[in-house]
Amino acid sequence: MGTFGFSYVGAIFLLCLLVPNLLWTRCRPRDYDPSVESRSLLALERTGQVWTTCAALVFQDFNLRPWTPWSWWLIGAVALMVLYELWWLRYFRSARTMADFTSSLLGVPVAGASLPVAAFFLLGIYGRVVWMLLGVTVLGMGHIGIHLRHRREIRKETDI
Repeated sequence: MGTFGFSYVGAIFLLCLLVPNLLWTRCRPRDYDPSVESRSLLALERTGQVWTTCAALVFQDFNLRPWTPWSWWLIGAVALMVLYELWWLRYFRSARTMADFTSSLLGVPVAGASLPVAAFFLLGIYGRVVWMLLGVTVLGMGHIGIHLRHRREIRKETDI
């Protein structure tokens, strides 16, 4: 269920999200159209963001512990977060279009949305915190859903 206490690992993961997203607010894609984002998906995304942020910070179960085979879940979460950061580097070096923003990385579709959701899901497994798993599921439905809608709009525009 989860042991209350501050999680420095959760805080580091959140910083890995926060920094590139703050930069993104100054470097949005030129063809970004927020009207594509449905209210229901936005509600799921925002709810999931708050839920996941709270879970990441208030459960100390995510902090480092002595090595066990269970630690591979944390290694997987860190690897996905590193890929997420690499995806951002590629985006910031690109022409910064919606096609760049909704691009895949190493076969992971809409990597900018999928990788952090998957990373936090693995972190939830590592910590054995069901609250994180539930929050990330809600976040994923909204966040990945929004990115997929943007991707669909790009494909419609290129088919015209």
